[in-house]
Amino acid sequence: MFLRKMLFIMLAFITVISLAACSDDNNTTAPTPTPKANVMVVHASPDAPGVDLLVDNAVAGTNLTFPNNTGYLQVNAGTRNVKVNVTGTSTTVIQANLNLMENKSYSVFAVNQVSAIEALVFEDNLSNPASGKAHVRFIHLSPNAPAVNITLTDGTIVFGNVPFKGSVDFTPLDAATYNLQVRDAATNQTVVLELPNITLQAGKIYTVFAKGLLGGSGSQALGAQIIVNK
Repeated sequence: MFLRKMLFIMLAFITVISLAACSDDNNTTAPTPTPKANVMVVHASPDAPGVDLLVDNAVAGTNLTFPNNTGYLQVNAGTRNVKVNVTGTSTTVIQANLNLMENKSYSVFAVNQVSAIEALVFEDNLSNPASGKAHVRFIHLSPNAPAVNITLTDGTIVFGNVPFKGSVDFTPLDAATYNLQVRDAATNQTVVLELPNITLQAGKIYTVFAKGLLGGSGSQALGAQIIVNK
């Protein structure tokens, strides 16, 4: 009889412990994910060497060369310290504290010639284009070029009078293939760069930036670079 009672008590105790454990498991909540932002870094300084990207002193990308970009990188939202270092060194050429909002996207451009290199930061509006449209942003990042117009070949202005470091925000354009020209904005007559066969796909979002140097040669020649943001 005594053994039977002891066995009953032990079974009851085990049952209570098991139920308590199950209750604790059911009440356990998953950890809250850390809020994220998206950041793209673009090397747009025509005579600067390759660079490394550090976020809060942790390496996020290495050997980024002109005129390439990192694509969007997920980083923790909040105030982040961003450094651009000469590749493989601790020499910081750009440093900025960026306040990054949750679920927002940003582009950070390293611009100007290396002796005056600096950062341009944009918050990127990646809302979906309307049916049959693409969104296009233009940024003038050729340090020694005058203010420019982006035109059709007949001179019709698409983006007008954009100075160095100036920009035109994302603009809806019909999805199509365009032959564009970069013209001196002073007269809209002098064509400084031809941009043939620029294809814009419906639903896509693009950044086009003027790169290089007026009168430059090789990799530093005046040109245009297209980024597909989305």
